[in-house]
Amino acid sequence: MELVVATGNAGKVREMAAFLSQYFPGVRVLGLREVGWTEDIPETGTTFAANARIKAHTVAKGTGLVALADDSGLCVDALGGGPGVYSARYAGPGATDADNVAKVLAALRDVPEAQRGCAFHCVLVVAAPDGRELIAQGQWQGRVLSAPRGSGGFGYDPIFFDETLGLSAAELPLEVKNERSHRGQALRHLLAQREALAALLGISPQEGA
Repeated sequence: MELVVATGNAGKVREMAAFLSQYFPGVRVLGLREVGWTEDIPETGTTFAANARIKAHTVAKGTGLVALADDSGLCVDALGGGPGVYSARYAGPGATDADNVAKVLAALRDVPEAQRGCAFHCVLVVAAPDGRELIAQGQWQGRVLSAPRGSGGFGYDPIFFDETLGLSAAELPLEVKNERSHRGQALRHLLAQREALAALLGISPQEGA
């Protein structure tokens, strides 16, 4: 059985494959590049849930495979919840991770540490070609650092500080990040619906034990 993660972000594919393989070892997790998907998917929703549903259903119908999409982003208190759903393109069309990080840091240059609270949000949608879907979400509270730290992860990970662990998201081993992260939480909430997920994948719940 194959499941396609509706993203071209190799980091997201690796994280989701590592997590899902623990529970559904017989399911092969693919990214958009691996299934030959080259079309842009317009993210016209105004919420994480809306964008995740658009991506999941578009890819499921276009490939004939069960598709898992996430829409996630960084919501910074001092920026009124921004960049939010615009996290991936905060610095403009074609922006790199470094561009987006630099724009957030510039916007917070004069904001004191106590007011740099933030949270990563994630909504996951699994969609089948016939229109059935499952939804799960997660949230990871933290603080925006004044400069990047760490070489792992992707996106805003180098400036997201987990105050409990005392490390940035980019300094965490993948297994620790998956335990803490918004995406890891959303995946666990998704797996709490294991029987329904197994049904979408066309396997028995025992195969996903």
